Amino acid sequence: MSQPGLSPSPWTARREVLRAAWPIILANASTPLLGLADTLVIGHQGSVEELGAIALGALIFNFVYWGFGFLRMGTTGFVAQAAGRRDEPELRASVVRALLVAACVAGCLLVLQRPIASLSLELLQASPTVEATTDAYFRIRIWGAPASLGLFCLMGCLIGLGASRELLLLQLLLQLLLNGSNIALDVLFAGVYDLGAQGVALGTVLATWLSLLWGLRMVAARVRARAPELPLFDGPRVLCMSALRATFAANTDIMLRTILLLAGFAWFTNLGARFGDAVLAANHLLLQLVSFCAFFLDGFAHVAESLVGQAKGTGQQVLFDRAVRRTSELAVATGLALALAALCLTGTLAGLLTDLPAIRTLAEDRNLELSVYIALSPWAFQLDGIFIGTTHTRALRNAAGAALLVFLVLSLPLAGSYGNTGLWWAFVGYVLARGFFLAILLPGLRRTVVQPAAAA
Repeated sequence: MSQPGLSPSPWTARREVLRAAWPIILANASTPLLGLADTLVIGHQGSVEELGAIALGALIFNFVYWGFGFLRMGTTGFVAQAAGRRDEPELRASVVRALLVAACVAGCLLVLQRPIASLSLELLQASPTVEATTDAYFRIRIWGAPASLGLFCLMGCLIGLGASRELLLLQLLLQLLLNGSNIALDVLFAGVYDLGAQGVALGTVLATWLSLLWGLRMVAARVRARAPELPLFDGPRVLCMSALRATFAANTDIMLRTILLLAGFAWFTNLGARFGDAVLAANHLLLQLVSFCAFFLDGFAHVAESLVGQAKGTGQQVLFDRAVRRTSELAVATGLALALAALCLTGTLAGLLTDLPAIRTLAEDRNLELSVYIALSPWAFQLDGIFIGTTHTRALRNAAGAALLVFLVLSLPLAGSYGNTGLWWAFVGYVLARGFFLAILLPGLRRTVVQPAAAA
């Protein structure tokens, strides 16, 4: 029987990809609710300084956790390939190895929490009262790091295990549990017990640990059901040095790739700031629209990760080609629809986000560049997913570095000559370069998808 999303029938395959993608899209969209819950509670129960501290604290943790998103991506590729090979012992070992890496990273964050907090506050430059409150918030919330990073691994396992609607709905429920319990605990600690920002941090930490425990139970049950006769934990296999080296190498490559992407967006924001506060605000508003579109495109990229990983595990190029084609068709169609909506509705959407006429006008002036950027984004997202699913992470890292170099080379003369308009066209060139460099490496990646016997 064909794997979900890899049916020989094009229409059947597309329906299967859509069924797999929409729960991920909803789960992605639910993630910002976590920070919204914190802001909502403290906005009604706390002071201006506490609200500012929540904003700064959320920014610090978003940056830190996004930087360690490789734990999700690396887990997906290894799990998907093991599932494709029907190698159940290695599948279980891949999940446990990912959790061990997450524990090591979280341990480092806990040990280095004081330097991290000090450096972050030095860079952000808030008032002394806000800095003190942010520091107190940080010192509590950092203890949720092991749970947060563990959740990344579980999400990677769920996506890698396969594009079933039920499994991905469980991912959505996991996010909803995190957000729902977080709101309740925030109200209890910050509202009832009047603990302010520290109460919000404590509520977030407990909610995250609760979600991790629930997620571990869910994943263990799902994995055990695949092969009930096997133990969940096989120490020698988990600690196999070659497998550990491969896991650390892949995670390191993805981490460097993420840092390079962060550098690209930071460079865009920094150059935009040179054109004044109004341009900086308008660009930030437009980036929120880019992030919103990413919720949709990420859904198809995550399905691609799972399907191409499973295809590589089977060693069948026809399944690999089918996975690439079916997920990419839908991603490109979605990207074009989102781009058309942005072209027609940028002014309306900007009006929903701000009531400042100058900012709305500046944002609407960039609707063409924004639309072109969104239309080209699916190629970068999809190719990222394909290389992540097959764990060809070195190519992913190198392509991200080359694309950043292109952006730097384009942005200085274009921004210098044409201002924010030139900066946005350089940004369009950046997303185009991200897809281009991976596209020229795709034929070589395809050749690595061979039958296990031939690869031996």
